[in-house]
Amino acid sequence: MFVSVRRSALAAVSVLSLGAAIAGPAMAQDAATIRAAISVRDAALTDTVAMDYVTQLTTRFGPRPAGSASETAAAEWAADHMRELGFKNVHIQAFPLVGWERGQESASIVGANPQRLVVAALGHSPGTPVGGIEAEVVRFASLEDLQSVPDGSLAGKIAYVDAGQMVAMQSGAGYGPLTRIRGAGPAVAAQKGALAFIMRSAGSDEHRMPHTGTTRYVNGVVPLPGFALSAPDADQLSRLVSYGDPVRIHLSSTAHTYETTSHNVIGDMPGRSRPEEVIVLGSHMDSWDLGTGAIDDGAGGAITIAAAKAIAEQGRTARTVRVILYGSEEVAQPTDTGNGGGAYLRSLSAEDIANHVFTGESDFGADRVYALQLPVGAQTGTFADAANRVLYPIGVLRSNVPETEGGADIGPIVEAGVPVFGLKQDGLRYFDLHHTADDTLDKIDPEQLRQNVAAWAALVWLVADSDVDFRAIRPAE
Repeated sequence: MFVSVRRSALAAVSVLSLGAAIAGPAMAQDAATIRAAISVRDAALTDTVAMDYVTQLTTRFGPRPAGSASETAAAEWAADHMRELGFKNVHIQAFPLVGWERGQESASIVGANPQRLVVAALGHSPGTPVGGIEAEVVRFASLEDLQSVPDGSLAGKIAYVDAGQMVAMQSGAGYGPLTRIRGAGPAVAAQKGALAFIMRSAGSDEHRMPHTGTTRYVNGVVPLPGFALSAPDADQLSRLVSYGDPVRIHLSSTAHTYETTSHNVIGDMPGRSRPEEVIVLGSHMDSWDLGTGAIDDGAGGAITIAAAKAIAEQGRTARTVRVILYGSEEVAQPTDTGNGGGAYLRSLSAEDIANHVFTGESDFGADRVYALQLPVGAQTGTFADAANRVLYPIGVLRSNVPETEGGADIGPIVEAGVPVFGLKQDGLRYFDLHHTADDTLDKIDPEQLRQNVAAWAALVWLVADSDVDFRAIRPAE
């Protein structure tokens, strides 16, 4: 999961503007539509499609770094798998990408207290010079502290930011501040003259297992090597620094970038009477290279594919339900061309965009859905009441907070004005596993995965087989 702050902010403005511009309430859900949604929900609670998909994906292809041979093979397999499940118009949409390969990496404290450290290079970070980098560590308690020192003052040093351990929260809200450090840290460290950048990895666990993740390009380059330390190693290094004696570290990495191609996999369950009107269910195909990408985001693809299949088994809906497995969600790029979501948006005409009536993204693991967030202005009213009636029995509560942004994959079409919903998942353990070698199939609870499918299928049915139009909702004044 890769979060774009700029994109999220624009998305919020776009949806708010759209909602304010067009008047009229969403139409009520008739009793037959609600009964059908309940039937779809209950059938999905016994779903095996989702678990079968994520099992095959992670077993057959393992890690799927963006643009890698394994991501390409997985996309081809997923397209065939979707055809077998009854999806129509299945195709693969290719787009150019700068890929990144980790290679080999190591870190050690050298000198008076020699010991190995467990690190992971940050995504798209360059490798070190041959022989590595050895230098004294300078510790900072925040990115702001690093930003405050004079330019050039860290010449010949390694900048280390330890902002403390992430606190696990159901919403995952503690992740954002740490991704800011990961994204901006290497460039700030370079500005201060440092040779390399290290940080406490962005995770809520205490395992000796670092969390990787992408960093940011500045003027077309990532300026210096960056690394994430596992939590126990960050504790160890911070204690040593606190003792007052200089601490030297040796870092080595053979990471490098290369030109390649990534892919979106797109498939439809076509609508019965209004097939031109499209509901997009999004997730991403690529993963980081340390685990097998089961929770991030094999589970998301499993949920959206299985939800669309469950809907189709109830009968063709009026509108088309489209599933997109996006490529290249996890990595930044030298230019702002976007990821798979950007490639998909660029393939659409203005008329196509106008016919996209609803979208949502599953990219927060496989644990249960606990809340529904609807587009701006739709938190109350007949549709919200119907959704609450259908979802409450499986533990999903209606939220008064609107969904305005979605995620990195659907962000571009949300910016373009497509209404977005959020089915919020329990994130208490998500960041224990996220971007680590522990992101593997055994971490998925099949029962919670089925509850996800049921929530998605029931909600989307309410929209896909009715006249509700979130584009016509105006926020209450």
